[in-house]
Amino acid sequence: MSVASLAADERPDSYAHKALVASAIGYAMDGFDLLILGFMLGDIGKDLRLTPAQTGSLVTMTLVGAVIGGILFGMLSDRFGRVRVLTWTILIFAIFTGLCALAQGYWDLLAYRTIAGLGLGGEFGIGMALVAEAWPASQRARASSYVGLGWQAGVLVAGLATVFLKPSIGWRGMFLLGLLPALISFLIRRSVGEPEGYIEKIRASKSALPVGLLVKDRETSLVSLGMFILCSVQNFGYYGIMIWMPNYLANQFKFGVTKSVTWTLVTVVGMGFGIWLFGQLADRFGRKPIFTLYMVGALVSVLVYSQLASENALLIGGAIMGVFVNGMLGGYGALMSELYPTEARATAQNVLFNLGRGVGGFGPIVILALATAYSFSAAIALLAIIYAIDLVALWTCIPERRGAALT
Repeated sequence: MSVASLAADERPDSYAHKALVASAIGYAMDGFDLLILGFMLGDIGKDLRLTPAQTGSLVTMTLVGAVIGGILFGMLSDRFGRVRVLTWTILIFAIFTGLCALAQGYWDLLAYRTIAGLGLGGEFGIGMALVAEAWPASQRARASSYVGLGWQAGVLVAGLATVFLKPSIGWRGMFLLGLLPALISFLIRRSVGEPEGYIEKIRASKSALPVGLLVKDRETSLVSLGMFILCSVQNFGYYGIMIWMPNYLANQFKFGVTKSVTWTLVTVVGMGFGIWLFGQLADRFGRKPIFTLYMVGALVSVLVYSQLASENALLIGGAIMGVFVNGMLGGYGALMSELYPTEARATAQNVLFNLGRGVGGFGPIVILALATAYSFSAAIALLAIIYAIDLVALWTCIPERRGAALT
C-alpha cells in the first residue's frame, strides 16, 4: 500500500485528538512562561532591587531546571507512564509558578523559577512521544508539528498579554496568568489514558535505565550524537535570535517597545507557519529532505537578514527567517519517535532536546560577545555557520524512517 493510500485510509481517533490537544496546550505553557519572563525581567529587577546578573540568572536557572527536569521526567515517563508523569510536571510547574507571584526577594524567586523549570522541561519530549504513539504513521510528522505549534501559540499569547495586561496587573499578575494553561492542560489530561502501544511494550520490556538505550551500540550512539547536534543548533539559533533580536533592533534601528513587540509577533507567526508546513511536507516527502530544505533556508535567510536596513524589510525578513530557523521544530518529535524504541522514546526526546536546550542557552551569551567584539550584524551572520554543521550531522548520522512502525 502506498503512503498516499495509507494516509487516506488511516484516521486519527478521538484518543489521538485528545492526546494532541493536551500535549499542545502543555507546550504552549512552556512558550508562554519563558516569553513573559523575558518581558518582565526589567520590572522584576526594579521591584526587587536585583542586579543585572541576578536578573539574568532567573532565565538561566529556569533553563537549567528545564534541562534537569527534562532528563528526569523523560526517564520516569518511560517507566511509569506518559500521562501520569506529564500530570506531575504540570502540578510542579503550576505550584511554583504561582509562588513566583508571591516572591519577596532574589533567593526565593530564584528557587521558585528553578523548580518551575523542572516541570517545564518534561513537557516537550513526553508530549511528543504520547502523540507519536497515538497517531497513524502516515500523519505522525504533522501531528508532531501541531504540538510544536503549541509553543508558538503560547509565545503569541504572552506577547499580547504583555502589551494589554501587564500595565494593569504587573509582573506578579502575569505569573498568576501563567497558571491558566497549566490548569487547562491538567484537566484535559485527566481524560487521556496511556497509549495502548506503550502499555504493551512496557509490560514486555525488562530493559535497564532507558538512557542506556540511547548509546546501546555504535549505530545508536551515532544517531544520538547526530540528534544532540540537531537539537543544540535548533535551540542555539532560536534563543540566540529571539532573546537578542529585539535588542539588536532597538540599538541598530532605534525600534521602540511597540515596534520590537510587533517584530517579535510577526516573526513568531512566521515560525508557526514554518512548523505547520514542515509537518505537511515531512509526511509527504520524508524527514531528511525537508530538514535539509529548512537548514539551507535558515543559513541563507540569516545571512540575508543581517544585511537588511529598512523597517519593512526587517519585518518581512524576520517572518521569513522565522519560517526556517524555528520551523524545524515541527520535525523533531516524529523523527526521534521513529529512531528510538518505546521503552526509551520519551527519554530520548527529553534528554537530547533538553541537552540541546542547555547548549542553546549559551546562544544569547555568544551573540552578545560577538556583537560586543564586532557588531550585531556580524553576530547574526555568523549564526549561519551552525546550520552548515547541522547539515553535516543530518547526513552523516541520521537515517530516514518516514512512515516506519514504532518499535
